[in-house]
Amino acid sequence: MQANELKIEIDFNKLGFEIVQTEWMYVSYFKDNKWDDGKIMPYGPIEIFPSANILSYGQGIFEGLKALKSKDNHILLFRPIENAKRFNISAERLAMPSFDNNKFLKAIEEVVLLNKKFIPPYNSGGALYIRPIMIGSGPMLGVAPANEFMVMIYCSPVGSYFNAEGSGIELLISKKYTRSSQGGTGYSKMCGNYAGILKPAKEAKKLGYDEVIYLDSIHMKYISEVGAANFCTIIDGKLVTPKRDGTILEGITLKSVLDLAKKELKIPVRERDISYEELFKPNCTEAFCTGTAAVITPIGSITYGKKRKEFNNKEPGEITKTIYNLLTSIQRLDKKDKYNWVEILE
Repeated sequence: MQANELKIEIDFNKLGFEIVQTEWMYVSYFKDNKWDDGKIMPYGPIEIFPSANILSYGQGIFEGLKALKSKDNHILLFRPIENAKRFNISAERLAMPSFDNNKFLKAIEEVVLLNKKFIPPYNSGGALYIRPIMIGSGPMLGVAPANEFMVMIYCSPVGSYFNAEGSGIELLISKKYTRSSQGGTGYSKMCGNYAGILKPAKEAKKLGYDEVIYLDSIHMKYISEVGAANFCTIIDGKLVTPKRDGTILEGITLKSVLDLAKKELKIPVRERDISYEELFKPNCTEAFCTGTAAVITPIGSITYGKKRKEFNNKEPGEITKTIYNLLTSIQRLDKKDKYNWVEILE
C-alpha cells in the first residue's frame, strides 16, 4: 500500500470549499450480509457496476465533520460520535445496513492522522473536512434495496463555505421550490436531498443572492432550511429555530448552538414554526445559519418577493457573534470543553 505522495503547495490562508486531493482514504464493503474489516488505501478512483443501485435509484448517504488544529497543535474532532449516530439514522431510512459506531470513529481517526499534513494550521481558520459516504454498490435492475454496499471516507482541507468576507450572506426565500416534505427523507443526509437544491441555488446566485431559504411544502409559509444549513433567528431576544418535524436535518452544530444559548448565554430557546412574515418585523433582530461547513454564518439580508429585510447593516449581530465565538473557542480548545464535545486525536 503506497500513496502517490503529494507535494504540499497549499496556501492554507486562501482555501475555499473545493476539493483538494489528499493521500489516503478508507474503504469497507458489505457483502453476504456483513461488513468486511475495511482498509486504508491511496485516494483515487473506485470501480462500481453501471447497474449499481446508487446510480439508478440514489441509495446513498453521507456525513460531514472536521478535524481542526488547536493553538498548541493538537488535532481535534468535534462531537464525532454524533456523526456516527446520524450516519446510521440515515442508513436506516434508506434501507441500508448499519455501520458500527466504533468502527466509524476508528476509520475517521486513521484517515485524519494519515492525512494530517493537510490539516490547515490554527491561525488559518481552516479545517480538514472529512466526508464519510455509504452507497448501494450492488448491481440492481428492479427498484429494491441493494444487497452490496460500500463505505468510503476521504478528506480535503477547506476554508469558509460561504465566502462572505465577514459580512452576512444574502438570502432569497423560495416561492417556487421546496426541500423536503412530511414523511420524506428531509431529516437524513441522503445524497438525493442535496441534488434537488442545486437548481434553486444556481438561480438565486444569478440574481445576486448567496443561497435560498426553503419554506415548508404544505403551507409554503414556514421556514425550513437554508440550502444545506439549519436556520436560526433572534425574535424578542429569544433564539428561535424551526421545529424538527422530520423534514429538517438533525444538525449537530445546531444542537450545540441551542445548548450554548441555553446554558452559557441564558437565552430562551424556542423550536417552533417560524412564518416568513415574522422575519420582516422589527422584533426579529438577527438571523444566522448553522452547519458543519457553515459553522455559524450570519445572515445579512433576506428577500421575499418585493420585501427585503437587512440585519445590522449586514454585519453579524451581538448574539450571533457571541455564540460563534463560544462555539469556535470550544471546538479549538481555546476555551475549556466542559461538555466533553472535543476529541483529541494527537
